[in-house]
Amino acid sequence: MSLTSLDPRVTRLHLPDGEIPPMEQKPALDQFETYEVFHLKKEGAAYTYVGPVHAPNEEVGFLFAKEQYSRRFPCVGLWIIRTDHIQVTPYAGDGENIYEMIRAEEPGTRSEQAEPYEIFQLKKRGKAHVHAGRVTATSFQEALQEAKQAFGEKGPVVNVWIVKSGHVLQSGEEDRDMWLTVPDKKYREATAYKVMDKITKFKEEQRNTPA
Repeated sequence: MSLTSLDPRVTRLHLPDGEIPPMEQKPALDQFETYEVFHLKKEGAAYTYVGPVHAPNEEVGFLFAKEQYSRRFPCVGLWIIRTDHIQVTPYAGDGENIYEMIRAEEPGTRSEQAEPYEIFQLKKRGKAHVHAGRVTATSFQEALQEAKQAFGEKGPVVNVWIVKSGHVLQSGEEDRDMWLTVPDKKYREATAYKVMDKITKFKEEQRNTPA
């Protein structure tokens, strides 16, 4: 299985194919997807990227993310996104603004109706992408231009991640009780994971959302 993630701790390795030992072909079900995880530390803060998880589907990915990124630290919210659902801009240098370096282009594949997109920005190399806000657009390219108008003047931005809101599996206000297990360490018990309603709702929305 190859490591595929937007996490710079993975991509900066630049491992040539020749240095990876050959591996026998595995069945398709043995190949896990990669999901990027965003963590909300406290009310009023912004969702911040904390790292990837590898899982067979969104349901298990959410459980892995909760186990890995919320049980030892304060947490009131969690988002996970499949890596290949995220569009990534080129990287600018520290002190530069990637929005100023990207030319306006004709939008690619458009949706019939405008839909919400989540925007994550990296302010400085070595830091983490932080949720800047939401825009409405009919394509990723249009969403990037909307993000430029909304957030582009708020200091240097090294890199931008863009994802359709419908592709984000996120906890919500109604899920607050799932974090109450953390202080008592009940995360060790399977019954403490009160996330199935959220996962079921997300799966239903995915079936009704165009790719």
